[in-house]
Amino acid sequence: MSFEINATDRGCRARAGVIHTCHGDIATPVFMPVGTVGSVKAVHQHELRDDINAQIILGNTYHLYLRPGLGTLQAGGGLHRFMGWERPILTDSGGFQVFSLADNRKIREEGCTFRSHIDGSKHLFTPENVMDIQRVIGADIMMAFDECCPGDADRRYARQSMELTHRWLDRCIARYNSTEPCYGHHQALFPIVQGCQYEDLRRESAAYIAERATEGCAIGGLAVGEPTEVMYEMVALCCDILPADQPRYLMGVGTPANILEAIERGVDMFDCVMPTRNGRNGMLFTAHGTINIKNKKWETCFEPIDPESPAECDRVYTLAYLHHLMRAEEILALQICSIHNLAFYLWLVRTARRHILDGDYARWKSAILPDLMRRI
Repeated sequence: MSFEINATDRGCRARAGVIHTCHGDIATPVFMPVGTVGSVKAVHQHELRDDINAQIILGNTYHLYLRPGLGTLQAGGGLHRFMGWERPILTDSGGFQVFSLADNRKIREEGCTFRSHIDGSKHLFTPENVMDIQRVIGADIMMAFDECCPGDADRRYARQSMELTHRWLDRCIARYNSTEPCYGHHQALFPIVQGCQYEDLRRESAAYIAERATEGCAIGGLAVGEPTEVMYEMVALCCDILPADQPRYLMGVGTPANILEAIERGVDMFDCVMPTRNGRNGMLFTAHGTINIKNKKWETCFEPIDPESPAECDRVYTLAYLHHLMRAEEILALQICSIHNLAFYLWLVRTARRHILDGDYARWKSAILPDLMRRI
């Protein structure tokens, strides 16, 4: 994998680049739809490719390890072939999912013992076997195993967690360096900055990761309950320290406004379940603000959902029809809303890239931000 920077905005730290992988190039800034179990909920792969034009999607090590399991994935030739997706894939290490199983997991130096949310069976994730699992999945970008501590953790716990993440990282790197890909294509390893909302810990963690010779890096443990302004401060701090010649990935963030603010501070890659999860609950993101399609005001609005969207459903179906489908609890409503929101998120980052290349990103962001945060 390699990364080139095409332009940096004149008014801020936003940058446009290209990540080169064996499964294709990724123009940045980029948003990655979340395909947790090898499927972006309610969206076909051909819609991801043709209507939404997703350049890369995300899978999750924890969920894929449990279902369909490593034997099926390996027999199927890896996740790309198994799900019929020929473009790049990134896999989360499962650290956040294990963190969320607070009542069913135990963290120690060796790794994390947890019980499956499916059948209660007991499992162990270590830095070593998480690398092995991601080798079998076959992702183009693999994440190091980390502990994602709570956003409100005290300094003592946050430091212990960060130092454990660093020790785990060194074991991940050692295992990564001693193993080979399963399917003939290169797999990059991204370590993850932790440190909660403590500035000194974030600096220490970013510096630790910057010293490791990896091909990219991630910022984790944010958007977990801390104030938004604190998140932005931590992002800017990390981007100041992390290598400028590597892609920077902000994990699990977030709203359209969050993404534009983080791009301004130097982030290149994003993922979040918000476009599909909120879509399935009737929230549409648009350039003019958010829409609750369940509201009665849309009952007789016969305008296209979004006439400028690349997604065919946005141009063909009306807001009134989508309102009807959602109120009638038709499955098609969930599909249309998910496709619309993903198409909008990808439009947003593509437009951000164009303005970075033009050198007026900061001005464009300031102009569009109030509309993005409005409720229609």
